[in-house]
Amino acid sequence: MIQSFETQLETCLPDLWRYAWSLTRDQDAADDLVQDCIERALRKRLLWLPGRPLKPWLTKMLLNIFRDRWRSETRFPTVDLDQVGDLAAITSTAEERLEIKEVWRSIEKVPRDQREALLAVVIAGLSYDEAAKALGIPKGTLMSRISRARAKIKTDVGASAITQIRSVK
Repeated sequence: MIQSFETQLETCLPDLWRYAWSLTRDQDAADDLVQDCIERALRKRLLWLPGRPLKPWLTKMLLNIFRDRWRSETRFPTVDLDQVGDLAAITSTAEERLEIKEVWRSIEKVPRDQREALLAVVIAGLSYDEAAKALGIPKGTLMSRISRARAKIKTDVGASAITQIRSVK
């Protein structure tokens, strides 16, 4: 059964917000970004093709709004790493929250194109095909960027863990 625009829009909101937060690393900026995305989607609703999934269209729209908004900045917004804990479950331990912060620090170091590809799949929950379409790149390029991003994060987090172990000794 094909879901209506409104139903799909409502279903996509949590994923859109998580994706917006992962791009901005700021709760208020993520709220604003999602609101701008929803406003634009409602204005351009007639451009959406019924019967097609709405999530990739919204994700691409959100990313474009983000890029437009921060294009003039010379660097990405700073991260208030205390907000990272907001995304962690209340039941998480202090060690788990520290690990999450460490991973986000590592994600910040990943080149923008790789980070966008990784976040589109991991945070926004898009399939490889949907993410490639949303980012306007071939699926193979998307998969390569995600692989490089994951390798960089794994290396960085592993190196960080080794540094922490050495500092304890």
